[in-house]
Amino acid sequence: MNLSGKRIAVTGAFGALGSVVSAAVKSAGASVACVDFAPVTKAPAALQGYVLIGAVDLGNAAAASAAIQSAASQLGGLDGIVNIAGGFRWEMVADGDAATWDFMFNVNVRTVLNASKAALPLLRTPGARIVNIGAAGAVKAAAGMGAYAAAKAGVARLTEALADELKDGGVTVNAVLPSIIDTAANRADMPGAQFDRWVKPEQVADLIVFLLSDRASAVTGALIPITGRV
Repeated sequence: MNLSGKRIAVTGAFGALGSVVSAAVKSAGASVACVDFAPVTKAPAALQGYVLIGAVDLGNAAAASAAIQSAASQLGGLDGIVNIAGGFRWEMVADGDAATWDFMFNVNVRTVLNASKAALPLLRTPGARIVNIGAAGAVKAAAGMGAYAAAKAGVARLTEALADELKDGGVTVNAVLPSIIDTAANRADMPGAQFDRWVKPEQVADLIVFLLSDRASAVTGALIPITGRV
């Protein structure tokens, strides 16, 4: 896929998935601004030379707006945003805490809302793209995933609503729904799992690059499962 000349912001870019997506987007020809909650000093070495914007709390609307404006300023404009920033908590409802639900909403839904809203004035041109990271668990949740799955279901509904708002302007909004992503952290948390059944970060990145490309111009409001063999 060719993203030559496109200027893309990636949130959650310092993480295991975000860093792979950032590299894939750059390899496809785009200029990339990497935004993350962690400070720039925590950025992976592989992202050296990219536009790095760290210590950003995307749950705060003003901070999100400043970060996206900075990304656009340093890139010379903005043609797309990939919303990867988020988090996971495993907690049973019976012995859990309602605060977890607030936390999951804040890190998974509010971050996408704030970053997307901040980007909208910069993306009001045909061919602009918004790609969100949802979760397969939002379609069918398992025990311990109530708060996380509910938050990711919120990302799905936000994706659909925003896609409908922007469809007449030629701006597409889509979400990818991964199952378990094969990262070092997930392997450590589930050492007995069959890792070869999980989806690879590179596979998720390939799908995101397609959705950012001109070839995906007819795809909007889609919630696309990418689940490996889970």
